[in-house]
Amino acid sequence: MKTAGLIGGMSWESTQTYYRLINQGVKQRLGGLHSARLVLYSVDFAEIEALQHQGDWAATARILSEAARSVEAAGAEFLVLCTNTMHKVAAEIEQSVNIPLLHIADATAGVLQADGVTCVGLLGTSFTMEQNFYRERLEARGIQVLVPDATQRERVHRVIYDELCRGEVRDESRAAYLEIVASLADSGAQGVILGCTEIGLLIQQSDTPVRLYDTAVIHVEQVVEAALD
Repeated sequence: MKTAGLIGGMSWESTQTYYRLINQGVKQRLGGLHSARLVLYSVDFAEIEALQHQGDWAATARILSEAARSVEAAGAEFLVLCTNTMHKVAAEIEQSVNIPLLHIADATAGVLQADGVTCVGLLGTSFTMEQNFYRERLEARGIQVLVPDATQRERVHRVIYDELCRGEVRDESRAAYLEIVASLADSGAQGVILGCTEIGLLIQQSDTPVRLYDTAVIHVEQVVEAALD
């Protein structure tokens, strides 16, 4: 079994989901008392969040590159960034280490292609929804990406930072998200990407007939495959 290197804490609410699902996946595959070999570096998200909203992505890249070098030095054989938004600096992180990075958008694109999805909605932070670093990796695979309107994007972003990253799950926010999911489907989306690893704490497939693609779950499946390959 290979050792996975996880960079988490963005927020820790979703990082614990990664830890649980990775270990459950390994146990399911290998049985008995097996669990995953992994190294976890958890950052102080308050520092990262402040830099995000200041637009100082170079500083976030330096912090996460240092984290990547730490997990590599601790024996990690591949790298996992437990967040969608910080894949904005994925290239800088990859250049700082000698181990491969399992890119969350590539994993998601692979599942969408396997399902025959050519038009998909995207929920996430405003950075993920509005900037090109995530969408362009899907579009390069022939997948059209739809995002909510400006008012909806602001609501999605605010719920992530003010509620989900703080461990708060509110019924009114779930209802708002489900309305946005429905509007994306009405606009032609064949499914909707939960493009922030905290969103799965709020809405699940059982809440809507629209096909949901939870990036945390998809990413974890890729991690388990890589670990056991």
